[in-house]
Amino acid sequence: MRMSLRAKLFTAFFTLILLPLFLFGIFAYSFLSDLLQEKYTRQVEITLRALYQSVDFIFQEMNKVTDSTIASNAIQEVLSKPGTSVTETDYLKLNEVQRNFRDLLVNHPSVSYAFLYTMEDGMIIPFYEKDRFVALPFNVFTKDSLYSEVLLRDGKPKWVGPFEYPQLTGTDPVFTQIRVVKDIVTLADKGILVVQIKNSALEDLFSYFTYKQETYQTRFFIVNRTGMILFDSSYQSEGRFLREYTKDLPQLKAGTQSRRQAFQEVDSIVSSIKLENEGWQLVSVTPWSSLSKEIILYTKWVGLILAACLLSAFVFLLFFVNRITRTISRIARTMRRVEEGELEVRVPESGADELHLLARSLNSMIARIQELLGRVKKEQEQKTQAEMRVLEAQIKPHFLFNTLESINVLAVQNEGRKVSQMVLRLASILRISIHGNRIIPLRQEIEHLRSYLEIQRFRFEDLFDYEIDVPEELLEASVQKLTLQPLVENCIQHGFNGLTGTGRIRVTAERSAGRLVLTVEDNGVGIPNEQLARFQYLSAPPEGGAVPERSSPAAGGGEPERRGLGVRSVADRIRIQFGSRYGLYICSLPGAGTVIKCVLPLMERGDENEAQGHAGG
Repeated sequence: MRMSLRAKLFTAFFTLILLPLFLFGIFAYSFLSDLLQEKYTRQVEITLRALYQSVDFIFQEMNKVTDSTIASNAIQEVLSKPGTSVTETDYLKLNEVQRNFRDLLVNHPSVSYAFLYTMEDGMIIPFYEKDRFVALPFNVFTKDSLYSEVLLRDGKPKWVGPFEYPQLTGTDPVFTQIRVVKDIVTLADKGILVVQIKNSALEDLFSYFTYKQETYQTRFFIVNRTGMILFDSSYQSEGRFLREYTKDLPQLKAGTQSRRQAFQEVDSIVSSIKLENEGWQLVSVTPWSSLSKEIILYTKWVGLILAACLLSAFVFLLFFVNRITRTISRIARTMRRVEEGELEVRVPESGADELHLLARSLNSMIARIQELLGRVKKEQEQKTQAEMRVLEAQIKPHFLFNTLESINVLAVQNEGRKVSQMVLRLASILRISIHGNRIIPLRQEIEHLRSYLEIQRFRFEDLFDYEIDVPEELLEASVQKLTLQPLVENCIQHGFNGLTGTGRIRVTAERSAGRLVLTVEDNGVGIPNEQLARFQYLSAPPEGGAVPERSSPAAGGGEPERRGLGVRSVADRIRIQFGSRYGLYICSLPGAGTVIKCVLPLMERGDENEAQGHAGG
């Protein structure tokens, strides 16, 4: 597929400029995204470590407070009097115990509720009041696996997150510490202390870090081993499971880990670090869109600058390069028209640059070619006329010799009437043959042919019959004189030589694909294959009609015999007069006759100049 110069320039512009810029933009965006992801990952890991230390400090501080509390006289005094119910206890004494316990926790005001189970009688001793909360009975608590886990800790704290054991800790979103209280003398298990802390310390801590990460819209979570969300800095997902929001859960291992994944169907950076308490994890989630704002802003500015540059380049390409390609295309079209023979065309000359110089040089070259071709054409016309005269001279003596020989035979036989008729026919033939015009109407050519056939019938009586079938509308078509007579003579002299029956000659004319096709057909002995093969094509097959398989134009190539001399002369004259697109085509089969088609341009009278022009095509 051919591409114009304009298309090539635009293709090169898009391929060598736009496409590389587009690919570079994709590469740069990907590179910056990876760089930003790595940078933020390091930053968030530092933030998580700082947050991890702060969260761990809150829980460790509570551990230290309860460590000193369980060894206090107030707790030990309560546990030293088993079997006494709350109702039997001196309320003043009890209030004093509660006051002493609260004093122990005065340095940690985040404690929201605390009570004590006694191991021996299962009593519940509350130290703080809590509305609408009823502690789980001790006998029920002992049946829970959490009770066994607390005993296995042997006095070490066990932390329970919100919503993990609501039957024990209630439904408030608070963290609860559970630990065994021992006798300070015997170290025997005396009770179980349950302390709930307020979330205010955690909320303040996470609010601070959330404010620091507000630019990136970061959310923080504390999740347990099963993925339950114990704390959410945005207070939207507490009590739910992390797997409801993402398929790739953080792995429970030491150190920080970060991954880019979907969270709530939003592309995000999810980072996590393991806490010291109960295998909990501290998780941060940051939407990638908030991180990539800087890249997007940078990309927009770069895109605007590139778009402005590309627009300028495109305008330059559209106007300046388009002017060059338009001028070159005009020159190319002119050269194509010159190639087709239109030597009168010229390229408009404008401007003062190299394109003007090219157009002026082309016009000068066309003018010089036109001058040279005119000279060559004139010389060729003179050569063609000389060749035509030579070929016509070859036909006339040949025909006259045969005709005079026939008249001589009739005169010897004293056939005076036939001699008279033959002389009249011969006079008609000579009148047409000697006429100066080479192009005559088909009507005159048919009249000439009839005269010739009648002469031959006088010579060869009962040898053949003939039929001429030419439509009336084709009789005024122009043909070369002495076109049909040599073809018919070839039928009589060679086609009927050795024929046992009566020969038949049929001459027809038809219009085919804008051409005049004259056909001479006989039922003679035909042409042997080896002799037919000696003929060579002088022109292409006629348009609109197929050439028979065993066929060849009667022209070209030397033949040792005289047979076919008139046929070759006709073919040569047609080639010289009308060009290689026209000529004679022979189809013959031994014993089946011969068909000769003569293909000529279809011309009316007065089109002789056009006939001359066909040869140049």
